[in-house]
Amino acid sequence: MDAKSRILKAGARIVYLKGFYDTGLAEILKAAKVPKGSFYFYFKNKEDFGLQLIDYFADYLRAIAADLFRDERFSHVERIRRFFRFQAESFRKGNFKGGCPIGNLSLEMGDRNAKFRERLDRIFADMKRDLTDVFMQAQQLGEIPESIDVEDVAPFIIGSWEGALMQMKVSQSTVPHEIFDRMVFDRLLMASRPGQRPVNEQPR
Repeated sequence: MDAKSRILKAGARIVYLKGFYDTGLAEILKAAKVPKGSFYFYFKNKEDFGLQLIDYFADYLRAIAADLFRDERFSHVERIRRFFRFQAESFRKGNFKGGCPIGNLSLEMGDRNAKFRERLDRIFADMKRDLTDVFMQAQQLGEIPESIDVEDVAPFIIGSWEGALMQMKVSQSTVPHEIFDRMVFDRLLMASRPGQRPVNEQPR
């Protein structure tokens, strides 16, 4: 692993747990075991490092999603459900520390730094597009009703998920994920399926 990769990997781990502002360059360099000069060879300054770190986090999440989204053993909807379940379980195993690195940086930096805000906004747009594409495939196969507007559902689900992660962090519990899972996959995406009745209208 080259020096730049070591810096990004070490920095990602620290920023994920401490936040961007509370992470110092000396701490990153010590963890990466590289000299200060190496940092400035690859990054103009800490801001530039942070911007590249956003892409590093996004690539990591995209790789996980890609592996799960192409698993043909499951329906497209179930692949998406497994993606969120994977994140929830990882969060639980980490004692509810961290969460979504993109969401964390958005909360910390979105209103502080215009360059961060623009980069994070682009990453969220990419996430929404990728999720919309999978939902469109699911819709074409009849897994979800045609009446569902997948271009609205995808960003709604991402926003709901970020909120669920925040609540998991403060409650130290997976209950917010369990509610998210039921509401999205058992109700929202199934609500208009032909032959399906709302829960309160099931025959007695």
